[in-house]
Amino acid sequence: MSLRIVVTVKYVPDATGDRHFADDLTVDRDDVDGLLSELDEYAVEQALQIAEDADDAEITVLTVGPEDAKDALRKALSMGADKAIHVEDDDLHGTDAVGTSLVLAKAIEKAGFDLVISGMASTDGTAGIVPALLAERLGVPQVTLLSEVSVEDGVVKGRRDGDTASEQLEASLPAVVSVTDQSGEARYPSFKGIMAAKKKPVQSWDLSDLDIEAEEVGLEGAWTAVDSAAERPARTAGTIVKDEGEGGKQLAEFLAGQKFI
Repeated sequence: MSLRIVVTVKYVPDATGDRHFADDLTVDRDDVDGLLSELDEYAVEQALQIAEDADDAEITVLTVGPEDAKDALRKALSMGADKAIHVEDDDLHGTDAVGTSLVLAKAIEKAGFDLVISGMASTDGTAGIVPALLAERLGVPQVTLLSEVSVEDGVVKGRRDGDTASEQLEASLPAVVSVTDQSGEARYPSFKGIMAAKKKPVQSWDLSDLDIEAEEVGLEGAWTAVDSAAERPARTAGTIVKDEGEGGKQLAEFLAGQKFI
């Protein structure tokens, strides 16, 4: 039986762009270019490596987001994933991590899965809680923050590296795992892969397809909210210390004044 791998990915604003909030205090995604979250590329890469080692495997990439989020799916498909699912609905605007986990879980259940792979966090929200929420909603084990992962005989195994030690973890499939940016560089899509991605199937679902009510998601259903936001102040000129014999003392006084020492 084919190993069914679902990789959750996110379309995020480019970190090098001018990111800011919209009037409703959600991230304004219209005025900045978006792309596949870099941390999710590691998840796609690990799925591809697992599939290469398996006798039979199929990789589905899944995202929740606006029309442009298809660009993130196409990037993952060009890397080598087999097919994609895009959940898009106007009522999803403002959905937080809890609501996103509900939508993803419903879509994963509808698609069918043996293994769900996520990045350690998205590069915009950086909460890092969606994999755990997914495991809870799906009722399966979670093995998170792995720097190494493999699947053999119905068991997913991995290594989690901490500051002082490494842990060897495993769980029976079906399961949810997340991988860190130490799991291995993601491959660059080849021209052949880019062309092939254009012919790979991309399914589009909305909330009604997943039996989710509008009030369960979006700003109305969010468990978290931004109360206020302000522009980051412009950079000011730095302090220049001229060393005329007292430079060390002045530097120490400056650092002490900033409570760095």
